[in-house]
Amino acid sequence: MRASRRRAARAFTLIEAALTTVIIGVGVLALIEAQQTFMRANDWSTQAATATYLASEIREMTRTLPRHDPVTGLYTADDGNGAVLHGWGREPGETTLADLDDLDDYDGLILRPTGTADIEDGDLPGPVDAFGNVIPEIRADGTALLDTDGFPLPLQGWSQRITVEKIDPFNTGLVRSKGYLVPAVPPDYDGLTVDQFPMRITVETFFQGIFDSEPHSMTRVVWIVPQ
Repeated sequence: MRASRRRAARAFTLIEAALTTVIIGVGVLALIEAQQTFMRANDWSTQAATATYLASEIREMTRTLPRHDPVTGLYTADDGNGAVLHGWGREPGETTLADLDDLDDYDGLILRPTGTADIEDGDLPGPVDAFGNVIPEIRADGTALLDTDGFPLPLQGWSQRITVEKIDPFNTGLVRSKGYLVPAVPPDYDGLTVDQFPMRITVETFFQGIFDSEPHSMTRVVWIVPQ
């Protein structure tokens, strides 16, 4: 009787081992890329929601304000060299956010973490909420991030830029100059004085991350205040 020979177990060849490594490696890389894509999408949605919130807060803050100063108004006066516009922008003595009492006061204003208390340079500390309060940077544990003096730091990286424009009442896509008016045509048409035009308010929010060289526009909220 012949004894049966035991067949030696066959090992993996070098090519098989290499292919296995490649397949596993591709799978791991695909998993990592999918996770990174998810994180980027989640980060974008968070930033988009924050941007829309910040723009909407400005709209709510200015919702009840008149178009022009309730005392001085908007008008033109001849100084000897032609008609000069008066009343657009911040009036003397309006130095803080709480002092701004009409919409044209906000034209060109930027609210950002690096904003100074001097409104003359066109910016103020921000971003702010609908009550005009600076929004603090909040840690993951729910506490505010403080500066070296123990005061809450503003929401880092975010800014709000406000633009106020006078637009044509019959074509809201047409921006008119601040001193534009429509002469009267007696007796049928009374015309429009410089303060009788609707206004378009644009709030654009920006974000600058720690690795960004400049702020990036995140969203823009636009609305029209009728005449």
